Amino acid sequence: MSDGPAVGRSGGVFVWLVLLTAWPPNRLTAQDAKPVMQRAESAFSLVMTLSANFVQIITNPMVGGPDTTMGRLYQQRPSQFAMRFTTPAGDRIVADGRWLWLYTPSTTPDQVIRTTIPRFGDTGPNLLAQFVEHPGERYSARWLRADSSTAGWADVVAMTPRDSTLPYTAATIWVSRLDGLVRRIEIEENGQQRVVMLRDLRVNAGAPAREFRFAVPAGVRVVDQ
Repeated sequence: MSDGPAVGRSGGVFVWLVLLTAWPPNRLTAQDAKPVMQRAESAFSLVMTLSANFVQIITNPMVGGPDTTMGRLYQQRPSQFAMRFTTPAGDRIVADGRWLWLYTPSTTPDQVIRTTIPRFGDTGPNLLAQFVEHPGERYSARWLRADSSTAGWADVVAMTPRDSTLPYTAATIWVSRLDGLVRRIEIEENGQQRVVMLRDLRVNAGAPAREFRFAVPAGVRVVDQ
């Protein structure tokens, strides 16, 4: 979701963590953004299915304090993606391969937004792929720093889109040194900041087919965009 349009509020801990964090990060400079992104692209190219717990924080200075949501994210190549929210409960974002559904009963219980998924293009409605598939073509990248978390060390890279039609002006990603997968994303979009943090990643372990199906609830109006 991009991780998809912002709609209302919605839009692993490793056993050897101590060993990972005991070693200081390599001394890197801004010129090292390219190999970091190549490693992220290579790692993601091997991902057929992925699921992860997520925490999303949206900060908009025009509407008050940060809004925090959470749940479980699923994706499956080539164009299936889902975010099932537990907070707020019931909210869902589903890409079923043909349509992208955005249903947020926490704010608009009487409607669901439906958007056609483009037949062409690499990423589709995929939160991670949009940043790590062909990143050199899509972004100018700058290495910022090394950072540590419960998942070990990560390289933090700032990315500026080359395409001015994208709905965000800047993004920052955290690329794990353990496996090359993205663990955190920060996006600047429409005057607000969106932060998505991923935990408990499961790669190529399959994904429940039911997560990629959406049935319009009775009495809910479908709004096509």
